[in-house]
Amino acid sequence: MFLAASAIVFVAYFANVALGAFAEAAILSDVGEMLVLFAASILFVVAILQKEADRKNKNGS
Repeated sequence: MFLAASAIVFVAYFANVALGAFAEAAILSDVGEMLVLFAASILFVVAILQKEADRKNKNGS
């Protein structure tokens, strides 16, 4: 769930950067872009930590 959310947020970030580069119509400001990228990073880290915890529980360690 968190990995999919991370991918969706990153796609939103990438779409904003692409709009700014090619159409000069970026929706977010620099601070907005930073916050969206930060959210994608946090969601990705949460997803990886959950997968690691699940793997650790399956191995019984």
